[in-house]
Amino acid sequence: MTATAELRRLLEAAGRIAIFTGAGISTDSGIPDFRGTNGVWTKMQPILFQDFVADPAARREAWRRRFDSDEVMRAARPNRGHRAVALLVRQGRARAVITQNIDGLHQASGIPDDQVIELHGNSTYAACLDCGTRHEIAELRAAFDRHGEVPGCTGCGGLVKTATVSFGQSMPEEPMRRAQQETLAADLFLVLGSSLVVYPAAGFPEVAKRNGAHLVILNRQETPLDPIADLVIREGIAEVLGSATGTN
Repeated sequence: MTATAELRRLLEAAGRIAIFTGAGISTDSGIPDFRGTNGVWTKMQPILFQDFVADPAARREAWRRRFDSDEVMRAARPNRGHRAVALLVRQGRARAVITQNIDGLHQASGIPDDQVIELHGNSTYAACLDCGTRHEIAELRAAFDRHGEVPGCTGCGGLVKTATVSFGQSMPEEPMRRAQQETLAADLFLVLGSSLVVYPAAGFPEVAKRNGAHLVILNRQETPLDPIADLVIREGIAEVLGSATGTN
């Protein structure tokens, strides 16, 4: 039996699937991953949350990087892998998708906002760190281009940051709670395109396996959890998952 056929068998046999996605599902949409051979972190170091808050230069650099990615982000469209995930959610095979991604492509594929559990936030908009007021990226970029920095919150004057979880920043409690709930309810945990090295998010597959679920890892590179997985496929997500679900 081929790996794709085995994946299809496991999907069809599952009563409830937990889907966990990382940057690898979006590379076919033109968004680079973080830890691959040509990943983002091979070219630049992440800016820590504490530095963003304390250092105006770090804030300017963080915003420069975000605005430099505008063209790639605007051009990105959901690929066959995203559409396959959306199909599983639409069919009720999975109740939600747990994602480490910040690109909004699961929502763009047709999955409702309340069925996308974003562990690391979303970079398609920004929010005030103090009051939570939402700010649109296009407006912030216009101000940055004029003045060389992003202004304070229009509501309270606080620091504005992309609505993402940076290194050193606390994980959001509600998404983590929901992800745990989905993990414990699943009899099949499907990892798509995650290196599984960033904790606590990477702990969910381990929890699922200990709870008796089958664990499938579909990722081009090895992961630390490959030895405990029931099925490991190191091929492209779009092709394999698309074929296994009958998604074009």
